[in-house]
Amino acid sequence: MTQNTEPGSTDTRIEHLPEQSRFALYLGDALAAYADYSQHGDLRDFDHTVTDPNFRGRGLAADVVRYALDATRDEGLKIGTSCSYVEKFVAEHPEYRN
Repeated sequence: MTQNTEPGSTDTRIEHLPEQSRFALYLGDALAAYADYSQHGDLRDFDHTVTDPNFRGRGLAADVVRYALDATRDEGLKIGTSCSYVEKFVAEHPEYRN
């Protein structure tokens, strides 16, 4: 699963890497941000979100988390928020509450 995060952009993409339990956002070839999760039945629990220090301040964590939560809902799974960033994101975006 790949998505360009900006219209017409070929340099920014988000991928779901299920073998790593991760959603990853790349700028060119660089891993700029990611959201890790663990899967427990129908619950996908996001437990770690990271933005590389070289790419902070661009809203990339929000981009990768939004994509990850949308993909999770599209798969019919529930969202867990063990990561404080994801917990805050869901609190600020009630459409992601289970």
